Amino acid sequence: MEAGLEQLAEVEGTTALWLKKHRLVYTAATRHPFILSIRDGSIDLNSFKRWLGQDYLFVRAFVPFVSSVLLKAYHESDNNSDMEVFLSGLAALNDEIKWFKKEASKWGVVLSSIAPQKVNEDYCRFLESLMGPNVEYTVAITALWAIELVYQQSFAHCLEEASRTPPELAKTCQRWGNEGFGQYCRSLQKIADRRLLRATSEELKKAEATLLRVLEHEVEFWNMSQG
Repeated sequence: MEAGLEQLAEVEGTTALWLKKHRLVYTAATRHPFILSIRDGSIDLNSFKRWLGQDYLFVRAFVPFVSSVLLKAYHESDNNSDMEVFLSGLAALNDEIKWFKKEASKWGVVLSSIAPQKVNEDYCRFLESLMGPNVEYTVAITALWAIELVYQQSFAHCLEEASRTPPELAKTCQRWGNEGFGQYCRSLQKIADRRLLRATSEELKKAEATLLRVLEHEVEFWNMSQG
């Protein structure tokens, strides 16, 4: 990292610099028309049901990915508290899967009959590619932070005062848009920034490329959900 950028990274954090640098794709992921349609109350509920089923399948693949980050932290982290952050995330995912099943039942979505669409399969394969022992902890935590951040920022937008989010979708938005989840995302960001400050130039390149891939996959996932 160049000296000037390194000083900025120490002040603002590498992740914040990257979000500014890649503002267009970040905005595309967090202010997608699918999210905006929830916020303004115009969403097609069939699109919501499609998202619900596909995201349930994604979360099931997300659990082993988070577990792999926890394992990398055990072997590579320079801070014992990292593992505690990931353990809290795994506990929340257990509740999340139960929530998906309950919501699916409410909306008449039969989860056992849903097949993953290609966009979902591609995203899950991307997660699998980050689980190998050859992937550095710094790269993996950057991906985890980015994935969680997109949902937090997207659904928090639907909870703002000016929003017209349908009452029946308010709990969905609250699940990821609440302040507690926001704090979790900030904890992940702090870990990522700490690691990125000490990363090699090669790790930095890999981590930034991974962030971009996550944002691109998120945009494609919203596109798929919208239909």
